[in-house]
Amino acid sequence: MLLKTPIFNKKRMASLKKYQSLFNSGLKSLNHREEPRGLYAPVEYLLKLGGKRLRPVLVLMATEAFGKKPKEGLPAALCVEVFHNFTLMHDDIMDDAPLRRGQATVHEKWDVNTGILSGDAMLIQAYQFLENYPVDLQVKLTQLLSKTAIEVCEGQQYDIDFESQKTVTIDAYLQMIKLKTAVLVGCSLKMGAWIGGASDEDAQLIYDFGVLLGIAFQVQDDYLDAFGDPETFGKQVGGDIIENKKTILFHKTMEKGTPEQKADLLDWFENTSSKEVYKKIEAVKALFVGTGAAKQSREFVEFYTHKAFKKLDQVELKSETRAVFKAFGQNLMERKF
Repeated sequence: MLLKTPIFNKKRMASLKKYQSLFNSGLKSLNHREEPRGLYAPVEYLLKLGGKRLRPVLVLMATEAFGKKPKEGLPAALCVEVFHNFTLMHDDIMDDAPLRRGQATVHEKWDVNTGILSGDAMLIQAYQFLENYPVDLQVKLTQLLSKTAIEVCEGQQYDIDFESQKTVTIDAYLQMIKLKTAVLVGCSLKMGAWIGGASDEDAQLIYDFGVLLGIAFQVQDDYLDAFGDPETFGKQVGGDIIENKKTILFHKTMEKGTPEQKADLLDWFENTSSKEVYKKIEAVKALFVGTGAAKQSREFVEFYTHKAFKKLDQVELKSETRAVFKAFGQNLMERKF
């Protein structure tokens, strides 16, 4: 059952497009360094592939929500998007992923060394964007980004560790996706809130809203990795299954499945034969559906989105502004890509 929250009416959709347009204009106006091309061309390539632009839009939304013009949040919006894409560039190398947003990943188009070095440059560039703010604010934003960056690394390491562990608890999985994905969503909102002039209390509340929304977002992403449309998802469908990632779908299958279903799932996760990749994907997806894990993962998305909205209700915001944030979250929950 879908949550009863405000939807994106014409006015709210126009507001969202305003933020997207502002960010895209800022991205296009960047003066990318030309030389050496081997370092900077991959950066431009990845940023031009697009994406949902979730995090930078949230920076701009929060900046305006707390009283400043969204343009003032643009450097921070560029910071979080470049940082996010840096993590994707390195994540694709670690996963040996062939596709990103429907196109060849950087390490496939160039090579692994290029992906590592260009990603490093993006991380440095992300910090440089924050130099556009007054010193006191810059210090706060930089400290928040550093805290978030190390948490993202911790989440990535947990993700790697879980691939070789036979049992991973649901709580451990949720902590992993909180660190790997959700804290950057919270960071984006908190940056925007601080730039907009929010109190530390409201900045923390909207950060908490973002973290909960980020967990819902990642669970939905895990679901779409198995059941999304290849034409719209933009990544290789079934990639998590191939890599033996123990997502919520795996956990719920192990929790709700019969002894035979659980044994089958473990057998498939131990199967590394490249000749049976597609057979493995279809067999594991059938187990996800047959045990009810697929349905329950969607219920997890709704649960964490609802928790996020409860946190948002505690923030001092105008009712229409709060409705825009809720509509944004509802839209994420129902996305197909």
